Amino acid sequence: MPRFAANLSMMYTEHAFLDRFAAAAADGFSAVEYLFPYEFAVADLQARLDDHGLAQVLFNAPPGDWAAGERGMACLPGREQAFQRSFLDQALPYAQALGVPHVHVMAGLVPEGADRQALREVYINNLAWAAAQAASAGINVLIEPINTRDIPGFFLNRQDQAHAVIAEVGAANLKVQMDLYHCQIVEGDVAMKMRQYLPTGQVGHIQIAGVPDRHEPDVGELAHPYLFDLLDTLDFKGHVGCEYRPRAGTSDGLGWFAPYRTRGQTP
Repeated sequence: MPRFAANLSMMYTEHAFLDRFAAAAADGFSAVEYLFPYEFAVADLQARLDDHGLAQVLFNAPPGDWAAGERGMACLPGREQAFQRSFLDQALPYAQALGVPHVHVMAGLVPEGADRQALREVYINNLAWAAAQAASAGINVLIEPINTRDIPGFFLNRQDQAHAVIAEVGAANLKVQMDLYHCQIVEGDVAMKMRQYLPTGQVGHIQIAGVPDRHEPDVGELAHPYLFDLLDTLDFKGHVGCEYRPRAGTSDGLGWFAPYRTRGQTP
């Protein structure tokens, strides 16, 4: 049975952030993920995880100036020092302290007029460096193809692009964050993509949402129960992040989750 993680950046927004841990646990989740931890003290986050028996399975490395529209720095020439400093000083210490196995590194937006090959070289070098730093702590670095409707201009968009990057870097702890929502919008043929890539062992984390409106996975174009069964068939051992925007209250929209509740299982 898939192991689901509540995404606390999108779900339970009817609660203050630190209260979302309790809400997720009460609804039967054993694990959580979210975008960024950095505005909260490690002790406060750890207390919520411990108090509610939750595992933290993913967050993002600092993306640059998020409020100003930046969506990652890893492919951007001239931002290498900022990327490395924030990864070493923020992402890794938080991941180690909270026992987080995966840190997602956002690629960034393509600057107007930029040469994509030059961006790719910067991206490859930054990922190789980050994977080497994370390896000694037993942490995976993840990269995620994201559709350009949600994030116009994002550098990495397709599964084959991501897996080509993984192959070129050649680090065992560099893996793909496969978001089925983004995959459906950009490529479609999601089940065949899962059959192609999950057996490689290079997919470290899955995320889901209904397509096209990014609501619960019980509406839209994708037959999620079929895909969840396929995850079992393919023996995927990672977590499935529920990165969707509830149509109304989060708890009221969890009818889809009832057959999959994981409370009482190992996170």
